[in-house]
Amino acid sequence: MPFGLKNAGATYQRLVNRMFREQIGKTMEVYVDDMLVKSRHSEKHLQDLEASFAVMRTYGMKLNPTKCTFGVGGGKFLGYMVSSRGIEANPEKIKAILELKSPASIKDVQKLTGKIASLNRFISKSADRNLPFFKVLRKPKDFQWSKECEDAFNQLKDYLRTPPLLANPRPGDILYLYLAVSEHAVSSVLVREENKVQNPVYYVSKMLQGAEMRYSLVEKFVLALVTSARRLRPYFQSHKIVVLTNQPLKSILSRPEVSGRLVKWAVELGEHDIEYHARNSERAQVLADFVMELTNMPALDVKPWMLHVDGSSNTSNGGAGILIQGPGEVEIEVAARLSFHATNNEAEYEALILGLELAHAAGARTLEVYTDSQLVAMQIEGNYEAKEQTMSMYLKKSKSLIERFDKCTVQQIPRGENDRADSLSKFGASLSGIKNRSIIVMVKDRPAIAEVDVYTVDQPCTWKDELTLYLKEGILPKNPSHAKNLKLKATRFTMIESELYKRMADGPLLKCLNDEQAGYVLKEIHEGSCGNHSGARSLAQKVARQGYFWPTLMKDAKRLVQRCESCQRFSARIHSPATPMEPLQVACPFDQWGIDIMGPFPPARAQKKFIVLAVEYFSKWVEAEAVARITEKGMIDFIWKNIICRFGIPRTIVSDNSTQFQGKEIASWLKELKIQQNFTSVGHPQSNGQTEVTNRTILQHLKTRINSKGSWEEELPGVLWAYRTTPRSSTGESPFCLVYGSEAILPAEIGEETHRIASYDPAANNQARAFDLTVIEEKKDAALAKILHHKGLMMRRYNKKLRPRELQVGDLVLKKAEVSKHVGKLDPEWEGPFKVVEIRRKGAYLLQDSQGRLLKRPWNIRNLRKFYA
Repeated sequence: MPFGLKNAGATYQRLVNRMFREQIGKTMEVYVDDMLVKSRHSEKHLQDLEASFAVMRTYGMKLNPTKCTFGVGGGKFLGYMVSSRGIEANPEKIKAILELKSPASIKDVQKLTGKIASLNRFISKSADRNLPFFKVLRKPKDFQWSKECEDAFNQLKDYLRTPPLLANPRPGDILYLYLAVSEHAVSSVLVREENKVQNPVYYVSKMLQGAEMRYSLVEKFVLALVTSARRLRPYFQSHKIVVLTNQPLKSILSRPEVSGRLVKWAVELGEHDIEYHARNSERAQVLADFVMELTNMPALDVKPWMLHVDGSSNTSNGGAGILIQGPGEVEIEVAARLSFHATNNEAEYEALILGLELAHAAGARTLEVYTDSQLVAMQIEGNYEAKEQTMSMYLKKSKSLIERFDKCTVQQIPRGENDRADSLSKFGASLSGIKNRSIIVMVKDRPAIAEVDVYTVDQPCTWKDELTLYLKEGILPKNPSHAKNLKLKATRFTMIESELYKRMADGPLLKCLNDEQAGYVLKEIHEGSCGNHSGARSLAQKVARQGYFWPTLMKDAKRLVQRCESCQRFSARIHSPATPMEPLQVACPFDQWGIDIMGPFPPARAQKKFIVLAVEYFSKWVEAEAVARITEKGMIDFIWKNIICRFGIPRTIVSDNSTQFQGKEIASWLKELKIQQNFTSVGHPQSNGQTEVTNRTILQHLKTRINSKGSWEEELPGVLWAYRTTPRSSTGESPFCLVYGSEAILPAEIGEETHRIASYDPAANNQARAFDLTVIEEKKDAALAKILHHKGLMMRRYNKKLRPRELQVGDLVLKKAEVSKHVGKLDPEWEGPFKVVEIRRKGAYLLQDSQGRLLKRPWNIRNLRKFYA
């Protein structure tokens, strides 16, 4: 390829990828002009080289021997030193920095930062190390190489003299990620553990800019994680990542009340398989150089809730007092009566359990619990052992509730400091003694650890079950692939008071519904008191905006709208054709006629108000007659006088479904003459399209010629004469010419004589007529070719708008109401349903009503729509 083309590199890369497609990833790695042949065992290396050279020989590729190295255990590839031990920095790049003198200008600092950037993968917390250099670059006009810059420069050189060896992850490895945050930067290191020894894989660092400097501490840690996921995307996509941190990142990202960037970050991280573990001291010492003290960083501002509990008992019953104090001077006082016998220790546990449940329901995440019971506090802290079975059950129940909180501590305090909870417990036991205070009074009928009678009820599994089980109890499916997918999916959901919610990046929490709930919500929003029978997409959007979600929302909305009877009956008319055009084929004149009735018109002579019109399909010849009444006998007379007696018996006559064409008398008469009678589908005049087009033309000509409304009958012969002598675009000839072989003499030729009038000679005229009759067949063939071409154009134009629809026998359908009756403004557009009992031809269906009665004529699919019960 010529030099200088921007796509030369990409084109060459595609070429080598295609050449070595069998070797890449197995025995070769190729990136543009860097090629590496690798072998796990030295005895197979020659075979791998031979296979690679065979490919090069096939494609005529040549190598520069001075730049080739063979049979080595390591070498330079893509600017790095690669060996069986791992990945090392290029010594030449390190040497370039070590031999560099202190910068004396802005350009020198820019060169320095550029060289450091090529080694960022190997430099721990590179943004913090380079901070003095970046400060200098921010003031290009006031260059000052300070002592801080010189110290940072020397420390960087000391670090690069012994650069770290980076590990190479293997498929299936679990990778660990450490995060660090400083005032000006966030950093991370991805490590691989083997034989309890951790080795770095990649260092990532980012300078904080603008608003990022004002992020809270936990937001900076999440930013460090998001930055790592973006830069190390291949590692995050192919490995399970364990984030080792003492920050509550998991709870922060899964909280339903978070919004803005945290929600967007949570959704972005949701595609990866990430777990969060606490960082213990043993692992932290492995990468001591990376771990940063956070003594100068502001602490996470989370105000804990306080819970004071106390229990009391007497000979007949017991009481529990709970005082909950939250942020913003929130106080909740609860006095509960224990309507069962409980010892003093059991009452203390009952108060603790009830208090934990109420605090969690109130939204507490960080909780400090205070009790005057030494036994309860010591057993929860693990200093006392619960020997009795009852105490053991209470302890287990309490610990399970404590695990619901991000942080929860239980402390013993003197009874004097717990007087309010003590008063509440005594009030609960006696239900008297405290006045002028708003206190919640409760009655507990059974102990918290009592087993409740359970009756097995078979409930169908819902899509929420696995998510709920995982989010509440951490239980995953046994299938590893299914478990991984569930964990990724669960990052977009959260639990609030045993209810599952879906988190949206830029919207409210959406309550997750099961099938029964979803059906009710859809139906209420679609056709309830505030419903407007909207379309499926609008309905689904409205449901989501109201705060609901389930996986098949769009599918269920489509199904509901599709089956809504009101929506079906009042739906818009269907204008697009449902079946391809199939034009009638006519090969010769007078073979097929179309007949129709026009009117009523204003009464003319003898009270004539209608026109019976017939069109011959090949020549487009028109016959028409004005009549006073439309009768079956009149139609027989018209066909006999105007068609049969003048042009012979046709093969086919096409008409609509009017009663004058369907009578037994006309049907019997046509059958005797062996004339096939075809009817158009109900409400579908396009089946007799030639007649409909001619009707419009004749009507337009009548409008332009009449002087008074009653004179239309007098003008009809002249209109027919004009039509018959005018060339038609579909044939290229006039109907008169195709019928009689020559053009008719018009009145204009008499007023202003043409050549054939001025030089008329009987002998020459006879000779010309004989010639016309000789070539008439040629004219008819040319006309037929043009007709076929014209119909082809019409078919292509018609079929462009085609939206195929088909019906089967047994389908329920609605038919267009306006075809069979007048439709008012508020009347349904469709009526029915009817059942399809027979398919007459493509697009024409015979229907049956709900009483089992057959409709007389078939209906075209354009006037039908499928009905969903």
